[in-house]
Amino acid sequence: MERIKKNRYFGSRDFYKSAILIGVPVMVQALLQSLVSLIDSFMVAGLGDVKMAGVNISGQILYIFMVLQTAVCTSGGIYMTQYFGAKDKKGMQQSFAFKVVISFSMIFLYFLVTFVFNREILSLMVIGNSQAEMILDQGQEYMFLMGFVGIQTVISYIIASSYREIGKVKVPLIITVFAAVINTFLNWVLIYGNLGMPRLEIRGAAYATIIARTVEMILFVIYTMIDKPDFIGLSVFRNIDWKLFGEILKKGSLLIISQLLWVASESVTTAIYNGRGGADVVSGMAASFSIANLFFISFSGINTATSVVIGKSLGAGKLEQARNEKTWMLSAALIFGTLMTFVGFATTALVPIVYKQLSFASQGICRSMLIVISVLMPVWIYINTQLSITKAGGDTKVCMLVDGIVSIIVIPYLLLLAHYTAFSPMAMYLLVKMLDFGKVAIAQYELKREKWVVNLSA
Repeated sequence: MERIKKNRYFGSRDFYKSAILIGVPVMVQALLQSLVSLIDSFMVAGLGDVKMAGVNISGQILYIFMVLQTAVCTSGGIYMTQYFGAKDKKGMQQSFAFKVVISFSMIFLYFLVTFVFNREILSLMVIGNSQAEMILDQGQEYMFLMGFVGIQTVISYIIASSYREIGKVKVPLIITVFAAVINTFLNWVLIYGNLGMPRLEIRGAAYATIIARTVEMILFVIYTMIDKPDFIGLSVFRNIDWKLFGEILKKGSLLIISQLLWVASESVTTAIYNGRGGADVVSGMAASFSIANLFFISFSGINTATSVVIGKSLGAGKLEQARNEKTWMLSAALIFGTLMTFVGFATTALVPIVYKQLSFASQGICRSMLIVISVLMPVWIYINTQLSITKAGGDTKVCMLVDGIVSIIVIPYLLLLAHYTAFSPMAMYLLVKMLDFGKVAIAQYELKREKWVVNLSA
């Protein structure tokens, strides 16, 4: 009886081994990117609270586009993985074409925000901040230069995500490592003017990113030309299956809208937090997330592993197997989430080391935020796993219910807290994130309805 019960809630060693082989390289890739981000943050922090705050608010705006890009690729990736499971080469190519067409349609908006309306957009992030104008001067300079990485980022992400969706994660990892090393080295050279180069400070950080992203894109393009993966076929752009394109867009639109609502609410809430103080609040909050990214890598790993494992089973028509895999992945998520809480607590020791150049007030805010974030990790990992399961079967309505509706509630809730209380940004953040328990309940109800148990490639 005990063995039956164990098998019901947990998969075999081979099952978890296959999931780990997919998830770990993705987490290592995310870890390297997070380390680069942390090193960037460390180097910029040496320039003071104001300059770090300027880079941070630019990053928050650029993050909106990254989330949208991820949503678009995830929409196409739902079908990519299932067609891969069904061994349907043409279907994979149509999924890839969807990513390309929709992603490049967003580039014009990206250019408008970074090149034309950068200061106006950035000003929304520091309403009420006592040092807003100084922060905006720094942020505007950085944001303008970030406009020159839009195309490279889109191309790299489309290719990398497609490889992940078919379970080929090693080469994208190697390319990311190489680009990360270049970025880190150039940051050291250009921000502070080492090796005889001019001291460019914030502009140096931007130039380093531009060069690294360009190299990354070139390497991805060269690799696909050599590897010739099944999901790439240039002829597909002359014969796009518009019926399938519309089907992907229909399901993907809910995902894209839900992610847009989520990231918009996150940006608004961050702006409200930023308004409660000066540059120390902005830089302290930013510093905490730069360190938190070291354990946020768990999201990308478990998302990819869950999507690939369950998506392949659904695409191959093994629906009962997919049901079992759902339970096994959720059980693993609970254990993994608890482990990441302790990892998060341990990272608080990095604050006085990495951010010794920041003010004591900024360091205190950073440390407090890391503790709050760590406590919430089990909930977040569980939610990510739930949503990865539903997305694997194309049930994107759940994302709309979980992220979209809850995000709409968050903003008025936070505005009331801001207006009627004197809570610190950390306390407000914790109170807002308590709503995530509601997300878990909604997603669990939808999982039991099993609208995600669908073979989209049939």
